[in-house]
Amino acid sequence: MKYLKRQIDKELEAWKCSVEHKPLLVRGARQVGKSSAIRHLGESFSYFLEVNFERDKTIKEFFDGDLDVKFISEQLSAYFNVPVIPGKTLLFLDEIQACPNAIHSLWFFKEDYPELHVVAAGSLLEFALKDLGAYGVGRIRSMFVYPMSFDEFLYALGEDGLVKTKQDATSQKPLMNAFYKRLVERFRSFLLIGGMPAAVAKYVNTNSFLEVDSVLSELKQTYIDDFVKYKARVNPALLRQTLFSVAHQVGSKFVYSQVEGGYTTAQVKNALEMLRDAGIIIPVWHTAANGIPLGAEINPKFVKYNLIDHGFLLNLLGIGDTTNSIVKELLVANTADLVDKGSLTEMVAGLELLKYMSSNERHDLYYWQNLARGTVSEVDYVLSHGIDIVPIEVKSGDNAHLKSLQEFMLDSDCRYAVRFWNNPERTDSIHIERKDKTGNIIKCKDYVLHSLPFYYAGQMEKVLERINS
Repeated sequence: MKYLKRQIDKELEAWKCSVEHKPLLVRGARQVGKSSAIRHLGESFSYFLEVNFERDKTIKEFFDGDLDVKFISEQLSAYFNVPVIPGKTLLFLDEIQACPNAIHSLWFFKEDYPELHVVAAGSLLEFALKDLGAYGVGRIRSMFVYPMSFDEFLYALGEDGLVKTKQDATSQKPLMNAFYKRLVERFRSFLLIGGMPAAVAKYVNTNSFLEVDSVLSELKQTYIDDFVKYKARVNPALLRQTLFSVAHQVGSKFVYSQVEGGYTTAQVKNALEMLRDAGIIIPVWHTAANGIPLGAEINPKFVKYNLIDHGFLLNLLGIGDTTNSIVKELLVANTADLVDKGSLTEMVAGLELLKYMSSNERHDLYYWQNLARGTVSEVDYVLSHGIDIVPIEVKSGDNAHLKSLQEFMLDSDCRYAVRFWNNPERTDSIHIERKDKTGNIIKCKDYVLHSLPFYYAGQMEKVLERINS
């Protein structure tokens, strides 16, 4: 299968070329493209030695006893008949969670064999790392991988020029209408397909949503089959029910009692933690958003969950079911209302924001909600940029329909807000007021609203830098 270029390729290449290339852990959910990206990197080395601890179980013996990494490397070289030469060989330890001693060895590779390029990955790596505790703080570098972004999806379709055109557009030099329409159509496909590399590759080769659905069904079964591996921690049936409940509650505060099976809140919380560790779900925490860091004021009783991929979400909800209203609406939606697909486009925006954050750490997502009794005000996402707090809404329509955002702005010190919508980029100066029951103004504020086409979610850092320049 042709390799689909990824954003992480540049970061892997930078790691390769750095003077201090600490042993690298590539982390992320199953089938997001970790191993493929590493193998692609391996093509730039003279020699590539791949060890898979789930497939080559006898290899675990090499890591028993004293972890003499130079001797271990010699043994691996002889076993696989691949030279291990510092600067010329990439040693790839795949499914490393199956060999805890191999994880420990990464520390010794940094101390005793720093000149050798060593990279490791694993589908259920987070569980092993939790059990090991502080396994290599300061001596091992992590790199987090997610499914493909919209830009990567466009690259896979051969739309390199469209990506550049999109990235170069500004409010002063907006996209021509022809490019805008093309991006909308591509984004519609992206909403349906998602960013799992196997699903994207299938679409590139077949142009068939049904074929993609078949790939996503296989992925779903792979995830569910993995649940058996957690059985010492959580009942696989509970994990399955919790996963499906997350899918049905995307975009809303998670309600534990909606998980079928009569499980306790504590049991469901444990299942959610397992799914999060597996990388299958991503929490969106409620924050009061009064200051930086946003995580200092979270309310753990109020949390939403996104699935790792929106194509996967639609499959869980039944993309093959002709009664699926979301799929029907996406297929026939026009430009004017494509963004207004509620929880789906809200989730996609959040995932796009996450994919473009620094890969060196696991980032959290946040939202804001007025918790006062009798209110329903909610802002989809809240980001921090430098010392600024930036509220983000995913919504079409005019400014008058942004009541939740206006309420947030009135009670915050934020200077500007962002809206993802279905029109070209635009900047408005907004005046808002709060009145008492008699109509007297008790509070007012001016702020700037930056409205961006919804497919720009992955360019937020660039956009915010431009706003602040």
